[in-house]
Amino acid sequence: MTRVFLVDDHEIVRRGLVDLLGSAPDLTVVGEAASVGEAMARIPSSGADVAVLDVRLPDGNGVELCRDLRNVLPDLRCLMLTSFADDEALFDAVMAGASGFVLKQILGTDLISAVRTVGAGGSLLDSRATAALMQRMRSERTADPLAELSDQERAVFDLIGQGLTNREIAERLFLAEKTIKNYVSRLLAKLGMQRRTQAAVLATELRSNRRS
Repeated sequence: MTRVFLVDDHEIVRRGLVDLLGSAPDLTVVGEAASVGEAMARIPSSGADVAVLDVRLPDGNGVELCRDLRNVLPDLRCLMLTSFADDEALFDAVMAGASGFVLKQILGTDLISAVRTVGAGGSLLDSRATAALMQRMRSERTADPLAELSDQERAVFDLIGQGLTNREIAERLFLAEKTIKNYVSRLLAKLGMQRRTQAAVLATELRSNRRS
């Protein structure tokens, strides 16, 4: 069972999300908050696995909240609810350690899938919301950002980009999960990154470039 905490300043949105996520047998909503202050007070004791965070909140923003929560709860996974216009927020969310972001116009079944993916340790990127983010990351990377990675690290990097968890990558490469965790730590360090979501963004960009 994946435990979910909801943060949105609109009660009607929270009610809808509670009903939607509650319809999934493997998801349960363990709490709600309407502001950054309420979220910081309630989430640490809620036992939540995933926090669904609105980007815009009355006393701050979801990106800063994500960063602060993960400093306190490094295993908590944050899924941002945002709009396409928030280009800067998208980039900042990845840098803050968010596991993914989705548009508020997302279909209900897709949001359930997104929460499941994030809860399982995967990364989720809404393709419609990442164009500006890709452009910014492209401008900050060298011609070959993977030059320092070993072949095995590149393989792990590619699978991160497909949204696989460490366990799934281990099964795919016939290695121990602990070994994959070490590979992930090393490749993030070589890429100058702190979060696997950042690697997922870069992997998505490079895969898109190869196809074009």
